[in-house]
Amino acid sequence: MPVGLSLSGRKVLLTGASGGIGAAIAHAVHRRGARLVISGRRTDALESLQAELGSDVELAPADLGDRSAVEALVGRAGAIDVLIANAALPASGRFDSFSVDEIDRSLDVNLRAPIQLARALAPAMAERGAGHLVFISSLSGKTATGGGSIYSATKFGIRGFAFALREDLRGSGVGVTTVFPGFISDAGMWADAGLKLPKGIGLRSPEQVAGAVVRGIERDRAELDVAPVVLRAAGVVSGFAPTLVAGINRRLGSEKLSSSLAEQQRAKR
Repeated sequence: MPVGLSLSGRKVLLTGASGGIGAAIAHAVHRRGARLVISGRRTDALESLQAELGSDVELAPADLGDRSAVEALVGRAGAIDVLIANAALPASGRFDSFSVDEIDRSLDVNLRAPIQLARALAPAMAERGAGHLVFISSLSGKTATGGGSIYSATKFGIRGFAFALREDLRGSGVGVTTVFPGFISDAGMWADAGLKLPKGIGLRSPEQVAGAVVRGIERDRAELDVAPVVLRAAGVVSGFAPTLVAGINRRLGSEKLSSSLAEQQRAKR
C-alpha cells in the first residue's frame, strides 16, 4: 500500500521556480509547511517569489542547460527530502528546424538534468528511509504529435525513467511521482504562445498542477494527469493505438497548432 510523505518540515528542491507553474507549485508546497530551495534561471523572478513566500525560502539560481550547474546546484541545496523537477524548455517545432546545439540543450534541461538530480539526491533519501521525487512531464509524454518530436522525446523519456526508478526504489521509503499537464492557462509554454485551442479542449490552471504535485507526494501516486477527460483518454488510447490517435489529432488541426506554437516559442530553445 502506498504510504506517502508529509511535506511539513521537509526540505524541498524545486527547479523551474522562476516560471508561473513553478511559482504555483512553490506556494502550494510552502503552504504544507515545507522548507523550500527554489531554483531557476531568472534571479529577479526567484527574488520576487521569495518576497511572496518569506525569507526562510532559499534561492539557488541555476541554468540546467549548463552541466556543471547541475552538480553545483546539488552541493548548494544540501540535504534534500523532496525533489520537484519542473524546469523544462518548450522544444517546439519540427526536428529539422533545430540546430545540433538546440537539440542538446533541450535534452540537457528536460531529461538529463532531472535524471542527474535524482541520481545525486535519491541515495541519501533511501539511506534516511524517506523522500520523494517528482517529475513534471506532459501529456506530450504520452501522446506524440507532429511538430513536437524533440519535446516528446524528452517527456516520454522522463515518464520511462520515473516509472522504472519507482520500481528501483520500491521498499526504500522513497516515492516517485510523474505529473502530466495538458494545456495550462496563465503560465507555461501554452499561455506564453497566446494561441487558441480547438473547441472542446479545455485548459487547466497552474494551481491544479501544483495540487497534483502535492497529492502525488502525500499519497505516493505514481502518475497523475492534469487535463480534461478527452485529453486523458487520448493518452490512454495512444498507449495501444498511437496511429489512430495521431490521425484524429491531425484532423483536429494538430499540425497547424504545433507550427504556430513552434513559431511563438522558437526564441526559448
